Amino acid sequence: MDIMTMNFPQIDLQEFFLNGITLDILIRMGLAVLAGTLIGIERERHGRAAGLRTTLLVCLAACTAMILSDEFYRHTFTGLDLTTGWHPDPARLAAGVLSGMGFLGAGVIIRQSNHMVRGVTTAATLWFVTIIGLAFGAGAVGVGLVGTLGAVLILVLIPYMESMIKNDWYSDLAVSFAPSACTVEDLVNALSSLGVKVKGIDREEDLNGDRCDVTLHLRYKRKGMVAFSDSVIGAIRAVPGVSRISFQS
Repeated sequence: MDIMTMNFPQIDLQEFFLNGITLDILIRMGLAVLAGTLIGIERERHGRAAGLRTTLLVCLAACTAMILSDEFYRHTFTGLDLTTGWHPDPARLAAGVLSGMGFLGAGVIIRQSNHMVRGVTTAATLWFVTIIGLAFGAGAVGVGLVGTLGAVLILVLIPYMESMIKNDWYSDLAVSFAPSACTVEDLVNALSSLGVKVKGIDREEDLNGDRCDVTLHLRYKRKGMVAFSDSVIGAIRAVPGVSRISFQS
């Protein structure tokens, strides 16, 4: 048979590319983009690793996954024999999305050298943005809008409330001194007048020389960092035998 005379099926390109794309789906994805943008701007403004692009992609991806899950459910349910007692579960793909978010959230959590952990709020934001995207994808527009508003208010307003709370703060103080001139207890006593508590001590001593290096892990109520660091350094400097001071907050 001549290939020129063969009849090929005609493909409606508009139907092929726009199949399943309805105004409802476009609104869901548009709202997911809006929610991811609003929350991502706040993270980007604070210079977080997961900023605007990450938050936006996560929210839109979750929305898309939920729309796909919903479409799979509808197509599979069509013509299904309900007498068997089995029916498709549209929540399985959403559960997989949330499980996968654990790896992405763990990637933005950083443990610093002074025993502080950063990135937990950003990880929680990514997880919450995923849920918002799933809500929009499932068509629960009201729930998604309320969740977006709640997330924006939490990220914008709560930091002002936190600044009024005198919470505990942790720092590391590294000191080099001559053991013949003073002791670690002298250093601890010098800090007690500042309301500082020593929660742990790392000590290294040179047996061939008159030198001891200690790192004091401090806990205190949060204060003005510049003035407080000056007070700590001034108190330790007054101790005889101290040769080096390093304060990390």
